[in-house]
Amino acid sequence: MDELFEELDCQSTSIGDISLRRRRELKIDVDVLEIKLGDEFLMSSLFTVSEIALAQLGLEPLVGNQLDVLVGGLGLGYTARAVLEHNDVRSLIVVEMLEPVIDWHKRGLLPLGVGLTSDPRCRIVQGDFFALSNTSTGFDPNTPDRKFDAILLDIDHSPEALLDERSESFYRPDGLRALSAHLRPNGVFGLWSNDKPDATFTDRLASVFTSAWATPVTFHNPLQDRPFTQTVYLARV
Repeated sequence: MDELFEELDCQSTSIGDISLRRRRELKIDVDVLEIKLGDEFLMSSLFTVSEIALAQLGLEPLVGNQLDVLVGGLGLGYTARAVLEHNDVRSLIVVEMLEPVIDWHKRGLLPLGVGLTSDPRCRIVQGDFFALSNTSTGFDPNTPDRKFDAILLDIDHSPEALLDERSESFYRPDGLRALSAHLRPNGVFGLWSNDKPDATFTDRLASVFTSAWATPVTFHNPLQDRPFTQTVYLARV
């Protein structure tokens, strides 16, 4: 094993080869975990501020102490962990399409995996979030037509920068309307984006939901030594 780089696993999936690797970032002298799909970077343990903010901002408008939450996209697990840190969360379902990502958490290759898989409130479901969103039975195979207080999504890079064509229709009004049917009254839909706020997409959300807004999340990028802004879109039924 190279002290500066190690590929922890690589497996084939329906949308390409996915790999988990650890490398030493010499500029700031830290180990970084990265997930890549082919040559494309999906996520990095170096940039997790907005993934955590997705959970915090998505749950902030909700009241009650028996919240049921759905997260689309497991990734490195930061959004899911932030959901479970919320005292009012009763249950969490995480929908992840790629079996290797689930496997990495169960095997403990990812630092947050043990905490997620051992929490009795958390259940990981393998499935295509976008396909399930467009069904009447919904996301929970054990409880058809189950509704949630919050649905938080972090899969594509943005509504315009997709991992593959599978999700394209989801971000159109009909797709968003189908998603809204899986929320309880006053429920919240939260969406992570790697880009700055897009007024066109916010308006599209507002055409489907009762209210919609975009919250920029700015943090310091230590590699470029400058601020970087991503976005959490929020909408409420």
